[in-house]
Amino acid sequence: MSARQEHTAARHAEAPPSPARPAQSVPPASAAGLDDEARDARYANPFAPPDESEAAAAARPRSLFGEILDWMLAPLLLLWPMSLAVTYLVAKSIANGPFDRALETDAYVLARQIHPVNGIAELSLPDSTRDFLRADNVDSVFYQVLGTRGELVGGDRDMPLPHEEDRPQPGIVEFRDDVLRGNDIRVAYTTVEFPQMPGTQPVLLQVAETLDKRSQLANDIIKGVILPQFVILPLAILLVWFGLSRGLAPLHALQSNIRARRPDDLSPLEARRAPPEIEPLVTSFNDLLTRLEQNMELQKRFIADAAHQMKTPLAGLRTQAELALRQDASAEVHRSLEQIATSSGHAARLVTQLLALARAENRMSGQIFTPVEITEVARNAVRDWIQAALARRMDLGYEGPYDADAQDDGRIEVDGNLVMLREMLSNLIDNAIRYTPEGGRITVRVTPEPAAGLVHLEVEDTGMGIPAAERDRVVERFYRILGREGDGSGLGLAIVREIATMHGGTLTIGDNVYQATPRLAGTLVRVSLRMLERARDLP
Repeated sequence: MSARQEHTAARHAEAPPSPARPAQSVPPASAAGLDDEARDARYANPFAPPDESEAAAAARPRSLFGEILDWMLAPLLLLWPMSLAVTYLVAKSIANGPFDRALETDAYVLARQIHPVNGIAELSLPDSTRDFLRADNVDSVFYQVLGTRGELVGGDRDMPLPHEEDRPQPGIVEFRDDVLRGNDIRVAYTTVEFPQMPGTQPVLLQVAETLDKRSQLANDIIKGVILPQFVILPLAILLVWFGLSRGLAPLHALQSNIRARRPDDLSPLEARRAPPEIEPLVTSFNDLLTRLEQNMELQKRFIADAAHQMKTPLAGLRTQAELALRQDASAEVHRSLEQIATSSGHAARLVTQLLALARAENRMSGQIFTPVEITEVARNAVRDWIQAALARRMDLGYEGPYDADAQDDGRIEVDGNLVMLREMLSNLIDNAIRYTPEGGRITVRVTPEPAAGLVHLEVEDTGMGIPAAERDRVVERFYRILGREGDGSGLGLAIVREIATMHGGTLTIGDNVYQATPRLAGTLVRVSLRMLERARDLP
């Protein structure tokens, strides 16, 4: 067979025709909200699992990062305004201290200037004392002296008076907050008693000042303390974010480790390298991997036993039916024997495909991929099916990027499993032969794409083609396009998809447009695999 020989393969709609599509399960809803059609669809398959996607999305927990971040930042952001309020109160208390001491000194200085004269208290203020009282601001400091009979001896007449029970003992200065002429003031007051004037009430002396300077000092303290917090708070949030990200780094490392694993890698994770908080999780995951590996081993043994127990009797049944056909028998018995031979052959092929699908879906657990020369696999697969194609008068051929006798430096290799890749191409060719009318053409083609690092395995035929709306369905197990003739099992393309996925490849189904009367569109099935690096320098 020439390397550039062209051939064809019929459409790959492998799947036994079913009289009706399986009913689809619908999301649970209240019976009152369903019309008849929706209710019938809901209960057509009572064993179908309910669609809980919306409920699951609504009940999905928040991310661990967001949860911890909220619990760390929420108290910080809530305590920050409280901190500002406490800081303001402390600043006011700090600001009141020196001004109260100054006001107390003014009261003592003023008290020394009160003397009894002829039984009457008099206030004599030298210029130095008067200047001392007015040193800060003429309108901010006030004083008042009331004599023994309550008369005004000096100062401001309209200063508010303390309650009688609040008057302090002589020589003791008390403080209170009050209002004068609409302004808040701080008042220091005391009493002066003259022993030489018995029977008279003590002289009341009050010194007051407005709160402007105190508020200004408090505001300066607040600014000095709070303004840096507006810089510190965002930095604190960034540090919390960074620290939390670093703290969760082991979880991300564990996630990356698991994602980077091959599907068939069931080796346990190294729990000792995990932080103590997630070590139990890693240990439990390792236990799950161990149980999974044991279950897969049991499944592999079951598959091997099933292959032996089912294929052998089926092969014997077919052999006995073919031997019986050689004997003289009535036409009815002859037809029955032919049906037995044909059915047993179909059953044997179905068993073989089921086993191949099971191996593919198990992702080749425990097996190691090796470099596989893909053009050799394609040529051998074509050779295996030549007799089947000739039996249906089909032109089956192979097209490759170079001649079969080319030098080794033109090899196209992929990392894969030789048996499964051979099985994949065999299913594609078999599918094409089954669904291409007699006399058609099937071509198996290997096309490298070095720039993308890919090699494309293509099988095209001159059959009826697959409608675009059916291409996503024909790769499902046991699905067949209604009305299509053919004795396929509906597993061929499902096996191809699983093996392609196992090797990190992609499966696409398109049209193979060819000239005919009328003009028809056959099928072009393409499997794209990643080439090994040394195979990318093809001419």
